[in-house]
Amino acid sequence: MIRKLFLILCLSASSFAYADVQNAQLLNTELPSSVRSALQKIGIPAENVSVYVQALAEQPRQLKPPLLAHQANIPLNPASTMKLVTSYAGLSLLGANYRWKTEVYTDGVLSNGVLDGSLYIKAYGDPNFMTSDFWRLLNRLRHLGVQEIKGDLIIDNSYFASKAPAEGSFDGEATRAYNATPSALAINLKASSFRFDSDANVVSITPEPNLPEIKINNLLKVGNADCAAWRNTLGYDVKQVADAAVVTFSGVYAPNCTEKYLELLALDENNYTLDLFRKLWRELGGSFNGSIRMLNAPKGLPDNAVKLMQQDSKPLAQILPDINKWSNNLMARQLLLTIAAEKMGSPATESNGALVLSRWLSTVGLNFNEMVIDNGSGLSRIERINARHMGELLVSAYYSPVMPELMSSLPILAVDGTMMKRMQDSPLQGRAHLKTGTINGVFTLAGYVLGKNGQRYVVVFMANHAKVALTKPAQDALLEWVYEQ
Repeated sequence: MIRKLFLILCLSASSFAYADVQNAQLLNTELPSSVRSALQKIGIPAENVSVYVQALAEQPRQLKPPLLAHQANIPLNPASTMKLVTSYAGLSLLGANYRWKTEVYTDGVLSNGVLDGSLYIKAYGDPNFMTSDFWRLLNRLRHLGVQEIKGDLIIDNSYFASKAPAEGSFDGEATRAYNATPSALAINLKASSFRFDSDANVVSITPEPNLPEIKINNLLKVGNADCAAWRNTLGYDVKQVADAAVVTFSGVYAPNCTEKYLELLALDENNYTLDLFRKLWRELGGSFNGSIRMLNAPKGLPDNAVKLMQQDSKPLAQILPDINKWSNNLMARQLLLTIAAEKMGSPATESNGALVLSRWLSTVGLNFNEMVIDNGSGLSRIERINARHMGELLVSAYYSPVMPELMSSLPILAVDGTMMKRMQDSPLQGRAHLKTGTINGVFTLAGYVLGKNGQRYVVVFMANHAKVALTKPAQDALLEWVYEQ
């Protein structure tokens, strides 16, 4: 009892100490000269940039006031750094070992390899359900003795509410993979990957998965092009023709570019799922001549449905690097909806997810009144948070039990992910875990930096401006300044 009381008093003292730091007078609001100089060169006023730097300590009670807080209380669009909020919440509320399930049911009877009825797949939002996972699920079904399916393929998507905006509504690029909208069953993130390769005479294009319903019209020519910006010389157009898709590629592709990949939403969701199911089921020796139907009503499965099997995903801790290192929007949105479903019930909505996150932040002593969560991915024009609160979130995460999983999911400077090609000749290489965020008019960066003296810092840089894409040297100058402290 005495030990329990001692721990409660220690935690309370720690919380008060952290609150004191939060409420401390901000001593340094002036940007480092190197950062100011980099901004001046591109004509961006310092008032359009928010910066927050906090030196970490062994314990929260030992924290000192922020090392730097410039314009840190102004709510700005965080772009993909909003994934930090969703990721921290996901690890804390669901657990690092949380796994998504996918269930298979039938309303028929299996006899002598023939399933006299329909096959139901009840999905729960697995953000990493790929072709290999679909094959594994269907292979297990074959091992249960199912060879022919007499009925239809019915997908129960009722775990998520079907109220997401239309794909492409963010910027009008309806076929770009980053614009895919959530779905309880989102195979391969709903995208087809097109592989480009060339020799001196011809450009070859191969889709993956290679479905017969995807027709490629290859008008690409071999020519001189900058491989670093190869997409700038590539044109594409996707047209739905009946149940198939015709994808036309035009422009120039250089023979020295080796393999490149472009992910597009070529087929609509229903046809994509059905076509891939038919392909895999046929390869496994199965027979199926039915169609596909979607169940989106909350009731979902019929009363006579019998569960055949269940397949679980990889744990959240292993999926999170796919969300953060390469900034996958759909996966982050699936995670937010999963949090909503687990904590407030299904069908999950993004507004419920935002509510859960806000309530949870309060329980860990973080009250971000200015924060606006739209979909949890940062692919939004209305999401908001200020640099100070983003920094305090990272401080809180650092002292939490989920710190190792969160930090390891972030891109490593000059090593991998979206930070792979940044500052490769700097002594900072490999010494920073940083999440980036970029949309038109927004350029942000947030994470952890290990200084040359062994001190670790939380660093946040947020810029909202028409010329924001030019602020990379200012970000780099800030990281170098922090490293030298």
